[in-house]
Amino acid sequence: MGLAELSAVLWHERQLLELLLFKLEEEQLVLSSGRTRWLGHATREVEQVLDQIRSAELGRSMEADDAAREVGIEPGSGLLALANAAPEPWDELLASHREAFVTLTSEIQGVAQGNRELLTSSHRAAQETILGLQETVHTYDPRGATSVGTAAAQLIDESF
Repeated sequence: MGLAELSAVLWHERQLLELLLFKLEEEQLVLSSGRTRWLGHATREVEQVLDQIRSAELGRSMEADDAAREVGIEPGSGLLALANAAPEPWDELLASHREAFVTLTSEIQGVAQGNRELLTSSHRAAQETILGLQETVHTYDPRGATSVGTAAAQLIDESF
């Protein structure tokens, strides 16, 4: 039965999305701590889960097409159309899967955006620190071209 197989694939994909959310939150904790030693590992784990999700999406696509044929709608139809066309109890189960995917996707997008912002600010801070250590500073002139200026005065705490 196509609906049963589709439901099993959807449960698996939901678990993978929850795992992705967890891995992104782990990555965020590493970024927030400022201790980037484990950032490479955290990022690699996120990429591994993304690969698993891509594989699961292929299986879901095939099962969804089978389920669509079973309920008499066009293959390639979305989960909402499948839920609307499916008999009970599959209609409610498929609608529940869709709702969970929408929620998880929104949460994943929010955490991923937060991670991008943390990475951007960390990168910017590192660049500013490096620029502060250089003898010359690259700035922009009134035409927008880069120009080399001299480093500004720096305060040094000699009490250390």
